[in-house]
Parts: sequence; structure tokens; C-alpha cells
Amino acid sequence: MSSLATVAIHASQFPGAVRHDLLASLRTRRVNHKFHYDSIKQTQKWLALHQTCSPSRNDPDCAAVYESAFAAAVARFNAPRIHVIGLGCGGGQKDTQLLKQLITPGKQTTYTPCDVSTAMVLVARSAALAVLPEENCFPLVCDLLSTDDLPAVVERRGPAEAARLITFFGMIPNFEPAQILPRLASLVRRGDALLFSANLAPGSDYNAGVQRILPQYDNEPTRDWLMTFLLDLGVGRSDGELQFCVQEFPPGIGLKRIEANFHFTIPRTIEIESEKFEFEGGSTIRLFFSYRYTPQLVRRLLGEHGIEVQEQWITKSEEEGVFLCRRG
Repeated sequence: MSSLATVAIHASQFPGAVRHDLLASLRTRRVNHKFHYDSIKQTQKWLALHQTCSPSRNDPDCAAVYESAFAAAVARFNAPRIHVIGLGCGGGQKDTQLLKQLITPGKQTTYTPCDVSTAMVLVARSAALAVLPEENCFPLVCDLLSTDDLPAVVERRGPAEAARLITFFGMIPNFEPAQILPRLASLVRRGDALLFSANLAPGSDYNAGVQRILPQYDNEPTRDWLMTFLLDLGVGRSDGELQFCVQEFPPGIGLKRIEANFHFTIPRTIEIESEKFEFEGGSTIRLFFSYRYTPQLVRRLLGEHGIEVQEQWITKSEEEGVFLCRRG
């Protein structure tokens, strides 16, 4: 492996754009999730949290579900060239397992690990290089929500004639579906395959299922990771309290999510260069949310954007699902 890494960084993650998004997060008091992965320290904390708490890392059945989904996706591709596009690649572990199944003699496999965090992209690149040559890996840093030319950017990353397999693992819970699904649909061309995973509410009672998984979020490792954003801005742990709750949002579509909000008990001023943000005692800033779906909700919401679920795999715990999709 070379001591140098070539990484494409989209303008959506240039310093000016990142500053704009940070100021918007503080003005609206709704933190953009990308700021929980912004620094190397935050990335390391998230990777440690993922290693400790993620079902795909700790539940053999969940790992087997992903392997089955990978095998089914691979079986559908007979093209001599395949380009895997990992949207929100994180540490790249799942994408690398998929790449292992795709790589066969006589086929060229290429990979674009794509994430909002440069550190995450580099971790995913390093994982993929265990099975791919460097010249077949095209790392990309961008903000999926603010990259208006995303289809064209992704198109240029791999061989033009390659069949495409897009992965979107563990991402949908942390986006408003009305914002991210049109973006995702714009990327999926006829002939592409999409492997999509979602966190699910277990059991036949959706409301009870969401309440049941609340402790997976309200725990010390997650609190430590989420609080890093505020602590790095000068907020003290004793300035308030981080609280988790279940909320239905947006109203009327039947979706619920876990929210993490920091409630200030004393006044605090946050300064970013020349701008000041005043938080009075009793005020709140939303740090995080995570939607919980059902297989039926996944099919309906994807279908509304022209994406058809062809196969699905659900863990025995009913807390995670993987969906193989095509454009309808």
C-alpha cells in the first residue's frame, strides 16, 4: 500500500460550506448529523461504539443476514466490470465483505467509498485495500444532502461501462426520508442494484417496538459520542442534561424516531469566530435522531420514489433488515 492516498473532496465539504452548515446547526438548534463524525476523535469514538453495540458486529444472525443479501446481489451480476458505490460507507466493513464475494477471476471490481467524513473514507479505503488494488479504489468525501451534482460526481468515479451496485447501509435512520430518498432515487439508474439496510422496530406492535429499543441509544458510550460535539464547542457537561425520547415525526406518515436533546439548565454562550449563540437555561438543542422502520414502511417509502424492493432479509431479532432493490 502506498504511503499516499488520493481522495476526492466535493465542494459540499470545503471549509466554507462546513462552516455554513455548523452555523446553521447552532442557529436552528438542530445539529446536522455530520458534525458527529467531523473530527478524528469523533470518528474513533463512533467506530468504538459501532464495534461494541452494532448488531452486525455482535449478532451472528445479523452478520449471516448480510452475507445472504450479499450472495443474492452478487448472483444477479454477470457483467465483466462491477462498480460498488458505498454511500455513507462508515468504516467500510460491510462493503469490504461484499467486495470479497464480488471479486472473481476474469471480473474487474472497483469501489467508491463515499462519506461526509474524510477520516471515515480513509478507514473504509484501508479496509477495502485488503481485497482490492489501490488503482481500483476511488475515495470520495461529500455531503449527500447538499451535493446537487451527486449523480454526475458518482458517474465520474468509476469505469463508465461498469455495472453498478450501490450500498446504503445504516444511513436512512439519520435522515429525514423526504430529503434523502429523492437524492438516493436520483442515483439509482435502470440496471443498477441497490442494497439498502434499515433499523427496524421489532414485533407486531410498532409503538412498543420503538420503545423496546430505546436503551440501545440511551447508554453511556452513545452519550459520550454525542456530547463530544458540544464539549468541543465549550459547553460543560454540568451545563445541562442529555435526554432521549421517542417522537412521531413528521406527523401523519406513521414514522417514529429516537431523539437525543440537550437541555440547558444554565445560560451558555457558544462563540464561532465573530458569531455568538446564546442558550438560556431551559432551552434545548437537538443533537441526534434515529428513525425506526418496518419492512412495510421501507417498501412503501422506497416505492414512492420509484425504487422497488425485490428481496429482503430480516434478522431473527426483527431489529434490522437488508433490502435488495432496483428502479421500478
